[in-house]
Amino acid sequence: MSQNFVAVDREQAFLLPPDVREWLPEGHLAWLILDAVAEMDLSAFYAAYRRDGWGRPAYDPAMMVALLLYSYARGERSSRGIERRCGEDVAYRVISANRVPDHSTLARFRRDHEEALAGLFGEVLVLCARAGLVNVGLIAVDGTKVHANASDRSNLTYEQIAREILAEAEGVDRAEDERFGERRGDELPPEFRVSGDRRKRLQEARRLLDAERAARSSEVPQARSERLRQAARRLREDHELERRVNADYEAWRARGISADGRRFGGRDPNPSPVPETPSGIANTTDPQSRKVKTPRGYMQGYNAQAVTTREQIVIAADVNVDSSDAGHLRPMITAACDELQAAGITQHPDVVVADAGYWKKTDIEHVVNRGIQTLVCPEALKRSTPRPGRDGGLYAFMRRVLETDAGRAPYKQRQAMIEPVFAHIKHNRHATHFQRRGRSARRSEWRLIAATHNLLKLWRHQTAA
Repeated sequence: MSQNFVAVDREQAFLLPPDVREWLPEGHLAWLILDAVAEMDLSAFYAAYRRDGWGRPAYDPAMMVALLLYSYARGERSSRGIERRCGEDVAYRVISANRVPDHSTLARFRRDHEEALAGLFGEVLVLCARAGLVNVGLIAVDGTKVHANASDRSNLTYEQIAREILAEAEGVDRAEDERFGERRGDELPPEFRVSGDRRKRLQEARRLLDAERAARSSEVPQARSERLRQAARRLREDHELERRVNADYEAWRARGISADGRRFGGRDPNPSPVPETPSGIANTTDPQSRKVKTPRGYMQGYNAQAVTTREQIVIAADVNVDSSDAGHLRPMITAACDELQAAGITQHPDVVVADAGYWKKTDIEHVVNRGIQTLVCPEALKRSTPRPGRDGGLYAFMRRVLETDAGRAPYKQRQAMIEPVFAHIKHNRHATHFQRRGRSARRSEWRLIAATHNLLKLWRHQTAA
């Protein structure tokens, strides 16, 4: 008797055309994302396309949005990786309807619609609210450091940047001498040397140039020479700010009168002179990134902020370049309230908890004046004694509140509310660095990452039910 196996015939043709709806089980994440995109307001995406039907047909923005949401939810943020999966992964093929957008198309879509992609965060928050997942009685705020798309070896001083700019300019001069010889090099082309349509051509060229400048105003330049000049300009601006602040401080010291009218010692005995040339460093790959401090040392990156609920739903997300979290409690809580209002959520936060890094008296008073009880530890919990200078007044009051059961119970929930969110984003979905460069691009990417985190929470909530 011969052995009995299930037949394997890869040349078997389909009798009827295949139905993609049979490729995935009913509760798959791809179906939730397709249903979610169908509920979203995508008018900001469609407004960027022509309405007269002219030109080469573009991919439907609804399909591209669903494809990006699913990719980010699965931890795939590379344009080439998404293109590859559209040909290999069944779920990607279902979402893209068996189309394979190339990586350049995907990258351009993210670049051209970065503001609209950032707005998807609010659309997903609305869906979570409809499912009853947004309970903002107790909220937590925290930040995590994310690598920039730049190396810390690209940090240069002002002198190094200036030398490289001069060396590049010298190289350009030599190349132009070889190319043009005795000619100036900017003579008009033959078609512009006659009258007629010259004015129209110049107007069209000027219009295209203005459009190009407007398109790249919020982006990091591609050419290294332009990034060098941008980095040098940022260092000069920082130097001018330092010089002006130092002059104002010295003038205040010279007056010898404090804000409450008391007199003090007059001029500073040990003034801090401002150097003649800009000090500090700037990154020539992503000039808007900074060296931020982490528990493991410094890294070239950003400080990604988030506000979460007890159910680990992100209700606000933003990015800054500060190593410290101090000074960001007020803007993050304001952003959270604005997001809730825009999503139609009438519930108002009752209590906000944050670690010692967010301690700033003016921020705490502002949040309390909004009717939100604020619990911020004056020092790290591992300290057995108060930090120097943090005693009495609001510091002592906050310690007394955190020693009570009513204050200790909600503050103990802080880590469980927000730390797993960062762990899931950075370690499970490998979002430890930003793919794109620039202020607007990094904000769009971080909000898209937070939106897909909320989508995964919504999906698990529905499948568990």
